[in-house]
Amino acid sequence: MKSLISSLVVAVTLLVGGAALAEPVLGKDYKMLNPAQPANPRKIEVLEFFFYGCSHCYHLHPKLSEWEKTMPKDVELIFVPTVFRESWEPMASAFYALESLGQREQLHDALFRAWNEENIALIDEAKVTDFVVKHGVDRAKFAAAYNSFSMQSKVTRAKQMIRSYGISGTPTLVVDGKYMIEGLQPEDTIRALKEVIVMARKEHRK
Repeated sequence: MKSLISSLVVAVTLLVGGAALAEPVLGKDYKMLNPAQPANPRKIEVLEFFFYGCSHCYHLHPKLSEWEKTMPKDVELIFVPTVFRESWEPMASAFYALESLGQREQLHDALFRAWNEENIALIDEAKVTDFVVKHGVDRAKFAAAYNSFSMQSKVTRAKQMIRSYGISGTPTLVVDGKYMIEGLQPEDTIRALKEVIVMARKEHRK
């Protein structure tokens, strides 16, 4: 019996080790961004291009949030609100306004739920403002941030990134400005992300 248990332990160890050493497959798990885009040279940069009203983003969100809690120290996660049409722009402005007020994290889940569970389409400033105020955000401070020049500059920058990174759908993850992950189920997205980060880390060490 002890021999059987030992054999099983060895087998499981090999399987786990094999999974940990898995290499992401180009064309299946990720594709190369061409041309590559500038990224933080000091950390492995992970960009998530997302939209609160995207059901696929909504399903990835809890998995990505769970991963973020145990994210390696040499990795940084940056959210980029995607604007494919004019009606999406208020959410991008809201995202950056809340971020500037230090309240993005507390509203992130609520905004996803609003669109995907409560069927609340936050498609203009008035609706967005009423929503965030109900969730504890100061109306005057939010309005000032939402309409500030710096917020509009960030939205413009996000639009430029969508074009330069060739983003065609959400959610899309871009690692280190060169590896793109898209079109996978949430579990596979996180698996591919972890594997691509290992690959990117090797590049950083060269």
